[in-house]
Amino acid sequence: MFISCGIRLYFGSIITMIKIKNIFKSFGEKEVLKDISFSINKGECISIIGESGIGKSVLLKSIIKLIDIDRGSIFIDGEDISLIKFKELQKLRSKFGMVFQFGALFDSMTVEENIGLALQKLSNSDKLEIDNKIRESLEQVNMENTNNKMPSELSGGMKKRVGIARAIALNPEYMLYDEPTTGLDPIMTDSINNLISKFHNKGDVTSIIVTHEMRTVKDVSERVVMLYDGKIRFDGPTEDFINSKDLVVKAFLNGDSSFKENGVQ
Repeated sequence: MFISCGIRLYFGSIITMIKIKNIFKSFGEKEVLKDISFSINKGECISIIGESGIGKSVLLKSIIKLIDIDRGSIFIDGEDISLIKFKELQKLRSKFGMVFQFGALFDSMTVEENIGLALQKLSNSDKLEIDNKIRESLEQVNMENTNNKMPSELSGGMKKRVGIARAIALNPEYMLYDEPTTGLDPIMTDSINNLISKFHNKGDVTSIIVTHEMRTVKDVSERVVMLYDGKIRFDGPTEDFINSKDLVVKAFLNGDSSFKENGVQ
């Protein structure tokens, strides 16, 4: 079933909200990102894909300055995040909800405390508002009555759901997902994909999904950015990606690594 997020138009034109311009990032001698440039428009649902270790998560975390780039610029709502002060950065981050690969829940905290911590740090809500937002966000991911459970009591899929609940509790303008379906069975993958689409379509949300799961790419995203050898290999509609004649794209889709041995560039 196709459940694509779909793109929104505002006053007849597309509004660019995130602009990534000529960014580079290295770790030691390994250059991970090499002159990456692209824009993300308001209301888009985009998947960033590529082989493991190619720099997808590095790129995602760079967008909210959890990782500093070496060169280039990243603009959020017209602001160059490399130039803003920490207090302004925190305010900017409050516009984002992020779902980490393995949930990133604090093991020593209950579900309620994990969600509440984010609200305390990134919002001005009082205790009653926080309690209501925790309840509402858990209801939206079908995790009612888990407030007092510890992460150790949850399955992998349940942890992902709590991670999503924590992110949406902030009512973000942007949702970032880092491998949201890693390690999940096909049924739970479909469930998470449906949640991604549900929250994207609920409001004026821009969604960016780092994934290697083609089920997510095909069912959820409308646009694909593929990284290869530190650069953008493909950027376009999901349908065009699936039907691409590019040898590297086709090999990725088919799980075929022989193109490397044949020296395809």
